[in-house]
This record gives sequence, C-alpha cells and structure tokens, in this order.
Amino acid sequence: MTTPKKTPETLRSARWFAPDDLRGFGHRSRAMQMGYAPEEWAGRPVIGIVNTWSDINPCHTHFKQRVEDVKRGVLQAGGFPIELPALSLAEQYVKPTTMLYRNMLAMDAEELLRCHPVDGVVLMGGCDKTTPALLMGATSAGLPAIYVPAGPMLRGNWQGHTLGSGSDAWKFWDDRRAGIITEQQWIGIQGGIARSHGTCMTMGTASTMTAIAEALGMTLPGASSIPAPDANHVRMSSESGRRIVEMVWEDLTPARIQTRKAFENAITVAMAMGCSTNAIIHVIAQGRRAGHDISLDDFEKASRKVPVIANVRPSGDKYLMEDFFYAGGLPAMMTRIREHLHLDEMTVTGRTLGQNIEGAAVYNDDVIRTVDDPVYAEGSLAVLRGNLAPDGCVMKPGAADPRFLKHSGPAMVFDDYPSMKAAIDDENLDVTADHVLILRNAGPQGGPGMPEWGMLPVPKKLVKQGVRDMVRLSDARMSGTSYGACILHVSPESYVGGPLSLVRNGDIISLDVDARTINLDVDDAELQRRRAAWKQPERRYERGYGWMFSKHIEQADQGCDFDFLRTDFGAPVREPDIF
Repeated sequence: MTTPKKTPETLRSARWFAPDDLRGFGHRSRAMQMGYAPEEWAGRPVIGIVNTWSDINPCHTHFKQRVEDVKRGVLQAGGFPIELPALSLAEQYVKPTTMLYRNMLAMDAEELLRCHPVDGVVLMGGCDKTTPALLMGATSAGLPAIYVPAGPMLRGNWQGHTLGSGSDAWKFWDDRRAGIITEQQWIGIQGGIARSHGTCMTMGTASTMTAIAEALGMTLPGASSIPAPDANHVRMSSESGRRIVEMVWEDLTPARIQTRKAFENAITVAMAMGCSTNAIIHVIAQGRRAGHDISLDDFEKASRKVPVIANVRPSGDKYLMEDFFYAGGLPAMMTRIREHLHLDEMTVTGRTLGQNIEGAAVYNDDVIRTVDDPVYAEGSLAVLRGNLAPDGCVMKPGAADPRFLKHSGPAMVFDDYPSMKAAIDDENLDVTADHVLILRNAGPQGGPGMPEWGMLPVPKKLVKQGVRDMVRLSDARMSGTSYGACILHVSPESYVGGPLSLVRNGDIISLDVDARTINLDVDDAELQRRRAAWKQPERRYERGYGWMFSKHIEQADQGCDFDFLRTDFGAPVREPDIF
C-alpha cells in the first residue's frame, strides 16, 4: 500500500457510524441487530460488494461462492464487507435484450453506492452488459472501485470437437437448417457447448469487456483471462477484496485511473484482441461517464495501426479463452503491443500498467501472435460512413468473407424481425448471395434497446447451396460471438428517420471497407421524395421504464447512455443528507 491519504475519521462511512447523535445511534444499533459488534466496523473501511448473481444467470453461477471469497479478502485487510445485490442481466434470458437494461444497472450501482455507508466497492460482473454498467455506475459514484470479472467458461466439447459459445451455435444451426446434422447430433451439441459456469469462452462481448476493464486499469493484472472454474479465480477474488481496502486508504478513485490515455489503452487492447463490435457502444458510454469525449474516431484511429494478434474465435480460426489464458493471458498480449500503449497510466494496484505487465511472457505464439504475424493486419473493427450512415456504422472485417469487403448488391429490406425470419426460411425467396439483407427498426429506440439481431440468418435456400456468408446491414447489434459480413449500429437509426429508413428493395448498396464507406446508390432528389413520404413508426412504450428509456436514450455513435446520466448534464450529485 502507498502512503495513506484517508484516516478513520475521514472515512465516508464515518458519517453514518461515528456521530454521537440519534441517527448515529440508530445506525450502530441496527448493525448490532444483525449480529455485528462495533469492533467490526469502527475505524474500518466499509466495502460494498455489488453482486450481480441470480438463479437465472449462468455466467454468474459461481458468484454465490465468489462473494464469500471477496469478503474473506476484505476481512483479512481490515475492512468491513457488505454485499449489495444488484440487477442481474443474463444475456441468454433477458428479453428483448439486456441492452435495454444496461443503463438501469448502471443507475442501480451508482445509487446503491451513493445511499449506503460505503467507502469503496468491489464490482462483480462479467456477463456482457454487466461490466460496462457496473463501471459506469461506479465511475459516476466516484468511490474507490475494483472489478472482479466472472471469467470465461471451459471449452465446449462434443464428439471430439471443441465447441465455442455462440460461434458454433450459429455454424451448426446452419448445418441443421441444411439437413447436414441430425436432431440427435443437435441435442448433443446443445449439451456440450456450455459445460461450466462462466461467460462465453469465445472472444465475445463478455471477454471483450472484461479485457477492456483490465486494460483501463480497473482489475488486478491478468484477472480478465482466468477461467471461471480455475482456482486462480478464487485467489484473484480474495486478493481483490484485500486490495480494495488499501485503495480506500489511498483514496485511489476511478477518476485517478480512468484518464483519456487509459481509454486509449483500452481501445488499443480491444483492437488487438479481435474484440466484439459491442465494445464501441460500451466504451464510448464509459469514457463519457469518466468525462472524456471518446468517439468512433478513436476506434478508427486505433484500427488503422493495431493488428489483431489474439488468435481467438470468432476473429481467430482455432482457439478459445482457456487457450488464451494458458498462453499468458492479457498481460502477455499487452507486452506485444507495448509500443502502442501508454504504460505510465495508473491502475487499481497502485502501480502503472507498464509495471503490471513487466515480466509477462507469451507461452504459445500461435494463440498470441506477434505484430509481424497477425491474425488480421488491421484492428478488429472498422468504422464506415456514407450517405447511408452519416454518423457511422461498424463492422468486424476479420470475421467476414474477404470477398465482401468491397461489394455492391441489391437491397432486400425487412422492417421487423418476424417478417425477416419468415422470409429467410422460404425456399422460394428470390435472393442471391450478392443481395444485401437489411433489417431496420432495430436500433436503440426501434428495437427497443438495440437487440442482437444484426447477424441476420443466411436464407435457407442459400444455406442449402453452401452459402455461409453475405452482406447484412442493420441498426441493431450482434453478439460478439457472431461472425460474417455484418454491418451494424447504423446511425442515426431508421426508427427516428435515419437514411436506413429510406432504402427500398432493389436499391444498390455499395460497401468499401478499405475506403471506410457505405453508401446507398440513389440520387438526392429521390431520397428527398422518400423522406417526405416517411412516417414515424408507432411508439414502443406508453409508460414505465421503457417510456423513460425511449425519451432519454442516445444514439449508438454516442454510446446509448441516458442523456441525463452524462457527466456534463448537470452539477455533481452531493453526498446524501443524514438528519
């Protein structure tokens, strides 16, 4: 621990427990009601543990035990741990999408910390939206915080085949649709693809965002790569508990860690990892919560100079997160792109990023490549702009068939998911592999919540012909475990009248990834006529959280945060009154 800046009497929790008044009496007596003695909290940092465990979140199944491991560490370091259950966002089960509730969890975390007698916090998450949500909330709350990633699950296995979350589900589902595998084989895959607790073990959104948390400096070194069932994960959890107590004494807050350069590090690492397209939305939102104007341009800049070197599916061709861990994990990968990193940035350890990765080594050069032998010569993501997406859209070029990186083809447009789903299963559909499939009204407001519908299924007719990729375009998102020539996050979205709302069947869409362009080949006069005839779709919500969401959600290029949660929206929230 570095030189303490806090003393027992200046702890935030002392506002609740220390005063010799009626309210202080009430706080102390109620703590004793729960069986705690004054010696357990007096003069000690109170550590909130925000736990996103639930009975229906398979990514966080082990958090019921891990929270006890964190508590053990807090107690060892002289802190007083209190568990604060928060909204659990299970990517697999929450409908229409967890993205609808990311900001709700961020608000939940922020307000839990603000209203309770908490000096510092351990954030427990991992499933896709939980990482950005918890970090956004903790950043806005401003208390010392450390993140405990859930960790990826073990490799899937079926009849000698190594299976990867999501990626192999899409692959074998196409084989099932084409009649290549039987129902019995499909059932076998179903039982073998997810065989331990933890997050997706491909380089999906979960592993992308926990790696970003580590690159930002918000986790212990190597924490994001540890498989969930590994004993190292237990030790990391208890070490995080010990470290947060020291961070409170040091007053090491997110503001001291999450600088603009730290976010540049996070974006650089994401590009090298072959990250999920969802990283863009979340990092922009996180950066703006921290007071930095992170934008699509930051991703595009990094993409042009940092190659993909993590050979992990779906951008890679073979390996999974378990292999990445054995090969040295994130600290080892960062040593290979160190010339692109700001190594003097502070982290939760109280040491710099450069100090954290010192001595890290790569143990398998095929899993973690060198910059001279990359998986893909440029970064994971490309930002495209043009008259179809004036505010930008994104693509993962390394996960697409190369022939679609420069392509022109006729549009086949769907206004909603049910009509698209019905059409693609019609074996008489008049479609070719050169068509550009378009799904609209699936953005932040149109979805609502921007569901992961962007990996439109290849029409069954084409699947039976052996086609496995084609250009697909939408204002939706897609799972980070997905692959293919999918162009996503078209901004502004069609629901609010973006250019995507003006496309008609047969219009030519032109794509050039090298030039970073995406255009609708229709003259301006015709587009003006179409715009004059366009009508706003019916509202999604008339009341409740959905109504609030629709009123305040920002567009994809701005991070999809609520406008009123932005750092610059108003004056900082004061500490709660205690009377």
